Amino acid sequence: MTAKILCVDDDANILSAYQRQLRKQYQIDIALGGESALAAIAGDGPYAVIVSDMRMPGMDGVQFLSKVREKTPETIRMMLTGNSDLHTAMQAVNEGHIFRFMTKPCPPETLAAALEAGVRQYELITAERDLLENTLNGAVRVLIDILAIVDTQSFDRAETLRGLVDIVSKHMNLDKPWELEMAAMLSQLGLVTVPPSVVSKARNGRALDGREQKMLAQVPEVGKQLLAKIPRLEAVAEIVFYQNKRFDGSGFPQDSVAGKDIPLKARVLKVLADLVQGESLEIPRMKTLYLMHRTRQGWYDPDVLSAVITCLASSTGAQQAASSPTRSLPVSELRAGQLLMSDLQTVDGLLLLSAGHAISAALLARIQNIAQISRIQEPILVKGAPN
Repeated sequence: MTAKILCVDDDANILSAYQRQLRKQYQIDIALGGESALAAIAGDGPYAVIVSDMRMPGMDGVQFLSKVREKTPETIRMMLTGNSDLHTAMQAVNEGHIFRFMTKPCPPETLAAALEAGVRQYELITAERDLLENTLNGAVRVLIDILAIVDTQSFDRAETLRGLVDIVSKHMNLDKPWELEMAAMLSQLGLVTVPPSVVSKARNGRALDGREQKMLAQVPEVGKQLLAKIPRLEAVAEIVFYQNKRFDGSGFPQDSVAGKDIPLKARVLKVLADLVQGESLEIPRMKTLYLMHRTRQGWYDPDVLSAVITCLASSTGAQQAASSPTRSLPVSELRAGQLLMSDLQTVDGLLLLSAGHAISAALLARIQNIAQISRIQEPILVKGAPN
């Protein structure tokens, strides 16, 4: 596909010249001024490269390119201007984060070479994003599905945690929200190294000896060690490592890191994980948050806790879910993507999946296999993914 280029200037003759010179190599769109360019980005973007003049009425080139960076950060930004003073160049680099700074008059071959370099840079950036979103996310999704089969209860909790992460990440406008989502889903990864008997004792509230307590305390560290072996998940590993660290510096790991030095996403995960834990004890969400605020001084970043309370208090997610119809289905009609609204268990009372769990393709296959050798209580209440 031919790369899309947007040229922005307040001189229509200059824009026409750009189109004549470059139309054989690229798809060239033009915009008279910053406001028109922003409308073009919203309607026809994203663009691989945007070339902007500096001196334009209403919105200058630095202001415009700064907005471009906010709206489409992957777009490569360039400035072509007749004003070549040092101050303008510094503004463009520091505020617009431009890839190239060129001065008028600019020879066609110089502009073409700059655009070629810009398009190559854009392709590198988008290729990295595609690798992350498709290959890496797909591999991690398989890992999560397998772990969910091995330890259903832990990953029921992780699914609930992921739903909260999605809501709060958008509210807080977090950079790279996928990192926090992955950390939430993989936060209990270290449990695979803990004997099931120890995990069961902890869940049932039975007393643990010193060795067993140490095993559970080290779950975040083990998770970090496993994730750190996967390229591009270093930040996710760090979030998992600090997920139990309190804002005052207490808790695991026992190091000097405290306050704002704890990774922001780990501070968010700490709040949300403790909220999920409270809800698992059947304490209402807002009451859990109130108790966290009133009785756990020093545990949480006050700014993060305040943001979570504000976000979840105003969230309409629960009302939207309530408006979705619930259906009663036999096992044979279950589909991947459905949400369980009742516990899935055998007629003998063995819990397979708890209510609120999303059915993945791997879990669906497991349910179907179990159904061939054990009777499952039917009908099963679900929402979503209609046949």
